[in-house]
Amino acid sequence: MTDTPIVVMGLMGAGKSTVARLLADALGRPMRDSDADLEARYGTNAAAMAAGVGADELHAREALVLRDALEARPAPVVAAAASTVEDPETRRALAPAFVVFLDGPPEVLAERMKSSPHRPHFKPDLVRMLTEQRDLRLPWFREVADLTVDPSTHTPEEIAATVLARLDGAKT
Repeated sequence: MTDTPIVVMGLMGAGKSTVARLLADALGRPMRDSDADLEARYGTNAAAMAAGVGADELHAREALVLRDALEARPAPVVAAAASTVEDPETRRALAPAFVVFLDGPPEVLAERMKSSPHRPHFKPDLVRMLTEQRDLRLPWFREVADLTVDPSTHTPEEIAATVLARLDGAKT
């Protein structure tokens, strides 16, 4: 599994970056984060990009930085933007990766989003926005996920331990 990228996916506020950082540290791997990769490549954050170039272009850029991260060696742990799962090319690129889907209730994720101005708020009602995004993306998340965990009922440390146990089991 050391050559296999690990990708943590989920809607905004699910805790992808936190879980990815814990996994990267535990495995001694580099961590890639879609938010940081976007900012490094384009010079601005996702919220500003959504306002400046629109959601479709933002999502295309998010898919591009994820596909680039998947090709990096050594294989990283990636905190991936949720929109990337909509892109068929990106879903194919995820096939050899170990994908963790953090599937939390939109109400909980909306509360978490309020403290993060770098995340785009496509609609004033965050719960409705996240519910619509989840409904749209859920079939694709399920298609690519090797493991699904609810971040509202498990701490990031518990999620990381679950992932590490699953990866350890895959080695044997």
